[in-house]
Amino acid sequence: MSFGKNLPFEWLVGLRYTRAGKRSARNSFISFISLISMAGIALGVAALIVVLSVMNGFQKEVRDRMLSVLAHVEVIGATGTLPEWQKTVQEAFKDKEVVGAAPYVMAQSMLLHDDNMRGAIVRGVLPQEEPKVSDVAKQVRQGSFDDLRPGEFNIVLGGELARALQVQIGDKVTLAAPQGNITPAGVVPRLKAFKVVGIFEAGHYEYDSTLAFIHLDDAMKLYRLDAPSGVRLKVADMQRAPEVALDLSRIFTGDVLIRDWSQQNRNWFAAVQTEKRMMFLILTLIIAVAAFNLVSTLVMTVTDKQADIAILRTLGASPRSIMKIFIIQGGLVGLIGTAVGVTLGVIVALNVGVIVPFIEHLFGIRFLSSDIYLISAMPSELRWPDVWTIGGVAVVLAFLATLYPSWAAARVRPAEALRYE
Repeated sequence: MSFGKNLPFEWLVGLRYTRAGKRSARNSFISFISLISMAGIALGVAALIVVLSVMNGFQKEVRDRMLSVLAHVEVIGATGTLPEWQKTVQEAFKDKEVVGAAPYVMAQSMLLHDDNMRGAIVRGVLPQEEPKVSDVAKQVRQGSFDDLRPGEFNIVLGGELARALQVQIGDKVTLAAPQGNITPAGVVPRLKAFKVVGIFEAGHYEYDSTLAFIHLDDAMKLYRLDAPSGVRLKVADMQRAPEVALDLSRIFTGDVLIRDWSQQNRNWFAAVQTEKRMMFLILTLIIAVAAFNLVSTLVMTVTDKQADIAILRTLGASPRSIMKIFIIQGGLVGLIGTAVGVTLGVIVALNVGVIVPFIEHLFGIRFLSSDIYLISAMPSELRWPDVWTIGGVAVVLAFLATLYPSWAAARVRPAEALRYE
């Protein structure tokens, strides 16, 4: 009780108006509208937190699948090859963030089997070194990545690529190299038969449908190279890959080009960020609509409480104090709605993996079919900066919604308000 007595009178009156006091029909209606506004803010905040968390989860899922095939940082020889790649690896390990390195050859070719033909990105690797920079060896579903042995001209295909070519383990595919042989009849494509010894599933259609692996020595022979194309690096924290790439550019002594994983997929990440911003703006409108419902609530409260306002003014309350009373009333509705929404949104976002299967089981539906999306579970990643931003925006919008009704209350003239009382 002592806490309430020590509060300024503006807070006491604002809290009293929030509770709606006596239960007349008009007061009950105002309380109902206020409750609807509070619920609208809560639902808008919760929806925004859950949607952004799910979008973050999908982004993380796709990014992780991409990086299971891609390197965090690639170092490429400026002339197309990197003759002193061992020296480059030694220099790379001077940076403590670098935890793995492996040489590679990259080229575009055509793969043929019977009447099927597909373009492919062929990567020549060392099977014993590749696990240091990617997870492809773990993603082989049929066959073995270790069967890529020099001189045997074996190949590991992505799952979608293998299905498009209609090949299985043990089948032969013909690889057409872009560099042709010059003969009296003209330029003839160089063809080489490869045996399929493995099929991998990265879970990312772009790579499963276009990527093929062969041994590094076989790739250098096939594409007539005297050295690897470059070196692929893995860093301890993939989020710091751009910074590590910049640091490495000051360490390397050779003529090399450096790019990190975010540069290789810049368009995709830019599209995802644009989509998140638009979704944030669209769902913020839901919060804005609910927040500005407070305007009608407070306008009705001001109209209903004109006599009270006039009495407070005659007792010496200033227009600023009157304005503060209704700002407190609307602000409390906004704060409570935001707090409820944040709590609800965080709980749902952290338990999407439990809630979605329950809904699927209850209604007999399937949101994500693994046959279509390659993701069977709804991913979610809650980021607290998003939560604080959403909560802050909701509170600010609720506060802005109180300004006009509070200003109108401060302009009430005591004599006119009491004339018909």
